[in-house]
Amino acid sequence: MTDETHPKDRLRPDVPHTARIWNYWLGGKDHFEVDRQVGDKVLEIFPVVAELVRADRQFLGRVVRLLAAEAGVRQFLDIGTGLPTHDNTHEVAQRVAPEARIVYVDNDPLVLVHARALLTSTPQGATKYVEADLREPDTILDAAAQILDFAQPVAIMLLGIMHFVQDDDELQAIIDRLVAAIPSGSYIAVANTTTAVNGDLTAEAVRVWNLDAQPKLKLRSPERIADFFRDLEVIEPGWVSCSRWRPDPSPHGLPNEVDQWAGLVRKP
Repeated sequence: MTDETHPKDRLRPDVPHTARIWNYWLGGKDHFEVDRQVGDKVLEIFPVVAELVRADRQFLGRVVRLLAAEAGVRQFLDIGTGLPTHDNTHEVAQRVAPEARIVYVDNDPLVLVHARALLTSTPQGATKYVEADLREPDTILDAAAQILDFAQPVAIMLLGIMHFVQDDDELQAIIDRLVAAIPSGSYIAVANTTTAVNGDLTAEAVRVWNLDAQPKLKLRSPERIADFFRDLEVIEPGWVSCSRWRPDPSPHGLPNEVDQWAGLVRKP
């Protein structure tokens, strides 16, 4: 929940945080020493994590482009957006449809500072930033309704966020609340960490992450991830490594799989 203090005053440079660690792995500049320490520990055990975070970011670009260009979606609710970087959701969507409207949600005050400065819309569209936690779906939906019309299709982005909710029943209730709020023809894009590719290596990297970083991460199998959305229509190619979800053509063939499982589902 937000409070009355300025977000800069609530930064915790002594506590490693997921958004800043991911920014470090992506080659960004917005992180503290404690974030780099945890990031380096994980990289030492699991060097392909850098490939994973890049693949996750590229998946975001492909799925938003498909939703805007082929599915005609003009409204996006990006929950757990992380620190602004190249090709954010609104940039990809508004490149296709300048009138697209995007709401970003994150609970890190550093993200809020940067989002206010950088996540700026085209004149035809709109962007908004909401400081809230995924565990507060009603807060998110109420704030998003200020610029999104929930009578029209909405694409909800849940990339790299579900694995920070530890309890499966709580996560299912959150997803059900979000699904109930959007009309038929809406979509949910998902990416969630798993051990389907690298097995014990990923599990050890997550164990090291959970020693210091906040919030803690829970691994789930691809089957369990898909089961949260069992009542929705799964768009081809189904549930796959995010690197293999409709990858851009390459003379080198298919990209390597990574332990970030992804899918796109549609509400009938």
